[in-house]
Amino acid sequence: MSESMGEDLTFTEYQVITHSTAIYPGQGTALGLAYTALGLAGEAGEIANKVKKVLRDDGGILTEEKAKQISAELGDVLWYIARVADELDSSLEVTATDNIAKLLDRQARGVLGGSGDAR
Repeated sequence: MSESMGEDLTFTEYQVITHSTAIYPGQGTALGLAYTALGLAGEAGEIANKVKKVLRDDGGILTEEKAKQISAELGDVLWYIARVADELDSSLEVTATDNIAKLLDRQARGVLGGSGDAR
């Protein structure tokens, strides 16, 4: 499934696996959405905190070990993104496709560097 398992893992396969590992209250309800959204924010905060500590404690030098730690947190963020998508009855494939279409449209119109959702 993953490179270490001998094959690539698709977004769909990953999302299905996250479902089998999901243990939290209110799955399929607003509570499940709230729980996963809060978990996503928490894990993103852990990434930010580790990056902050690279700046504060390591003089801004990103070591291989710190990069591995941040990457591990990134995996937790991905798990929560998959769970939020599931709670919205959506898929990571659709989310990724829609996002790329939006970005390419903004790029074509020269508004990648602008601000606001409706640009």
